[in-house]
Amino acid sequence: MTGQQQHVVVGETEGGELLRNLHAPSLRRDPRRTGRGLLDEPLAAARRQAGRVTDQLPAHVLVLFGATGDLAARKLFPGLYRLAAAGRMPEEYAVIGSGRHSPGTDAEFRDQLREALAESVDDLDDEVADDLLARVRFQTSDADDGADLAAAVRDAEDRLGGDDVRRLVYLSVPPAAMEPMIAMLGREGLTDRARVVVEKPFGLDLESSRSLDAALKDVVAEEQVFRIDHFLGKEAVQNILALRFANGLFEPAWDRRSIASVQIDVPETLAMEGRGSFYESTGCLRDMVSTHLSQLLGFIALEEPAELTAQAVRDAKSAVFEAVRPLDASRAVYGQYDGYRDEDDVDADSDVETFVALEMYVDNERWRGVPFYLRTGKALAETRRTITLRFREAAGSLFGDPAALAAQPPNDLVLELTDDVQVRVDVRAKRPGPDLALVEGSFHLALADDVPAEVSDPLEAYERLLLDVMRGDQTFFTRSDEVDRLWQVVQPLLDERPPVHPYEQGSWGPQAALDLAEGGWRLR
Repeated sequence: MTGQQQHVVVGETEGGELLRNLHAPSLRRDPRRTGRGLLDEPLAAARRQAGRVTDQLPAHVLVLFGATGDLAARKLFPGLYRLAAAGRMPEEYAVIGSGRHSPGTDAEFRDQLREALAESVDDLDDEVADDLLARVRFQTSDADDGADLAAAVRDAEDRLGGDDVRRLVYLSVPPAAMEPMIAMLGREGLTDRARVVVEKPFGLDLESSRSLDAALKDVVAEEQVFRIDHFLGKEAVQNILALRFANGLFEPAWDRRSIASVQIDVPETLAMEGRGSFYESTGCLRDMVSTHLSQLLGFIALEEPAELTAQAVRDAKSAVFEAVRPLDASRAVYGQYDGYRDEDDVDADSDVETFVALEMYVDNERWRGVPFYLRTGKALAETRRTITLRFREAAGSLFGDPAALAAQPPNDLVLELTDDVQVRVDVRAKRPGPDLALVEGSFHLALADDVPAEVSDPLEAYERLLLDVMRGDQTFFTRSDEVDRLWQVVQPLLDERPPVHPYEQGSWGPQAALDLAEGGWRLR
């Protein structure tokens, strides 16, 4: 599965949406080799624009709520630093951090950010960091009073160019604070010309999600809203499109006739790590299943989009969610790791789930009858992000009884959603020797090894998504109809919660979950 690799770098389309970098093996213009030619035009555009990294962005004022929080320290400011180091930030921009409590003077806030950058970034370039931090200031605000923040934003815009300056408002705030903060933004006029980034969870159930969406629609249009799911910014997730639609090897077999089941497995070794209060209010289902894992299912199961635009890709994903059957509580397993109730900010009698495994079905022509097994949880045996497409057994009996053949390791296509894209195909082959006996073998694709460093240009998830917001590209953000439908799908588990089983830290979860997937989980 190795061979010549081509690096696709695509600029702005006429519609103003960016078709991002896709690392895809052997992209060719012949539509017989690329499905229906979805990637042909981006490849041609890449050749026309060879060497072009990015279009120059207009001046921006970035307003980051939750600027003193963990997400800002670990992801947002390091993401801005890496964009600046790569020359991808606008020439003119300002960053205004905001929150209820001041971190001190602007100089003290910058010192705190420098320490966070030093922890998150290897080989920090002091010149780049100095330039970024010189553009940063802090202004207190809350849901009741945003006047000083609004004045600071307009002052920054006046210095950068007035009405031509774009606004990016990033809302990293607790769920209970989201709607009041959105209302404040509207009252202060801060949503004018703004792109508003909203962190999950997008509500806590169907009713609250619709309330949040209504609050957003009161002050902004859907085109201004960027509901961020950092899983969708991962190189490996976006590479699913290239893997499927640029290779005649995979797409013809990507359906119920060839695939017996799909596993979407996202275990974590980490426990609460100070997030006890958050988990008490959300739980694993809301935190992971209705967002990250369902979005991965959407990309695995979608039909080929008509074109690589935000509307076409999200239309295809939305169609998958419309076809997803509401969840069956009898085919879902909740778990809670031993010791969870001893964590900080956790109720001593808590029955909050820290683990979920469940079965989903997509009732359309491509996937009808194929179970999708989703599993995720805290304090498990490994940290992985693995998608496994398990192929059906060969119908013939040339190599013995089909039932006996099925007892051997299965044929799997495995996508490891790591920063370095990895794909593995497990097959059966002849064992070397005089007899015609079978042995397990594997094909491997590792783009980090196969793509020359001089044409490889990966971005970290938040880095990529921040850049997409500034470009106005919503392709890898979640649309309101997707959110609404996914809450409809998971609502049965909110109405009728499965019993919560205990499990040992470092295990693979409760036994009932291990038994859920037919043929067993690949990760075990």
